[in-house]
Amino acid sequence: MARYGMLINTKKCIGCYACRVACQRQNDLLSTQDFIRYEEHETGTYPNVAIETVPLQCMHCEDAPCVAVCPTGAAFIGADGIVGVDEGRCIGCKYCMAACPYQVRVHNEKTGTVDKCRFCTVSAETSGTKMCSCVEACLTNARIFGDLDDPESDISKEIAATNAQPIAGDLTKSKVFYVR
Repeated sequence: MARYGMLINTKKCIGCYACRVACQRQNDLLSTQDFIRYEEHETGTYPNVAIETVPLQCMHCEDAPCVAVCPTGAAFIGADGIVGVDEGRCIGCKYCMAACPYQVRVHNEKTGTVDKCRFCTVSAETSGTKMCSCVEACLTNARIFGDLDDPESDISKEIAATNAQPIAGDLTKSKVFYVR
């Protein structure tokens, strides 16, 4: 089975929010809800300081703290390594929101459940349907999605070429990598 991941090149990201809007549309989120949030980081030293836009989303941690604290088992890690939420089992306690080191879980005001990025591109690849997703919407091609276990995949080649790293090192064994 494939082990999916995403690479985000922050050097290419222009902070246009196209990925966020595409994700909101794909997942039928309210305008106040998002699975992708942005942080700005200063790099360099005065007077040569630059502002780097860093989009953050679920890192699909291998050892996901959100899964560990879920009292109902609604948060789970699938066979493909993707952290998911079983909406039918979620009681909206928000423990997972508190446990997430990236603060990227969202409380759904309509259903009372907690949700997050699902790597929606996976369903497109398995069903063969074209869909609106953060990768497809990115104007600068800053995002690459694919199988981390396939050395011939675009993502594996780009990680090797750019020495991309998980945002938090091996803290959570993330499946989202950044070029910084």
